[in-house]
Amino acid sequence: MSEREKILRFYRASGDDDLAARLLDLAEGALKGRKYRVTEFLDPYGYTIAETVAAHFDRLRLEANGGYQGAERVKAAFVDEDFDGKVIYNISLLAVKWDKRYYHISHRDILGSLMALGIKREMLGDIIMTGEGCQVIVDAAMRDFLSSNLLKIGAAPVSVVAAELTEIVPREEKTKEIRTTVASLRLDVIAAAGFGTSRTKMAAEIAADKLKVNWQDAKNSAQAVKAGDVISMRGRGRLEICEILGQTKKGRFSVLLKRYI
Repeated sequence: MSEREKILRFYRASGDDDLAARLLDLAEGALKGRKYRVTEFLDPYGYTIAETVAAHFDRLRLEANGGYQGAERVKAAFVDEDFDGKVIYNISLLAVKWDKRYYHISHRDILGSLMALGIKREMLGDIIMTGEGCQVIVDAAMRDFLSSNLLKIGAAPVSVVAAELTEIVPREEKTKEIRTTVASLRLDVIAAAGFGTSRTKMAAEIAADKLKVNWQDAKNSAQAVKAGDVISMRGRGRLEICEILGQTKKGRFSVLLKRYI
């Protein structure tokens, strides 16, 4: 069995074989051209697939760029070891503003309006909320289209102008540490503790496909989680399991969680 088929078979079980195939095509193209190939924007899980692919080719190195240091969504570049030029990622920045006196707009509202224009998620990088509006990192091919066609977010009229990547405002993520004890390390139990809701309500949210674990759709309420896992909930942000501190005398698990607000 070829290395390509081994990788595809591994990711087929999780339904990610299409992405793995596209990444393999790019990696092989970089080797044939002895230059580089750049992906569309990847979430952190997609980037781990790119790392797996790159690790199977001796002459490739993997680089990444999301427009700024610390970006969550990045473009990956498969680069031939003999290539010593500059990798062009074709990333642009748009500054979006609205009248904040009359409209409250969330990250979800912005993403929804962008995708309503027919933009694929893979063409969009991070969305950074700022004091005056937001900054949207996009594939350069989408810059002019969005500048002309993104006229409203919800009911709010917006202005959109191109900006330089050097103008990106670093994200200031507020976090809250949560130390608690839980009956088990099931997804519904940990998520309920971290997001401050009941286990019953959390089970319903999981059944409604509102949760992801490490940027993959949650399997079910009983899914086991562990230290280092990141749980994201639509509309509620992210939760990181920082540490499993041990068990109490009553058999409960003592955990340290970090909630991104």
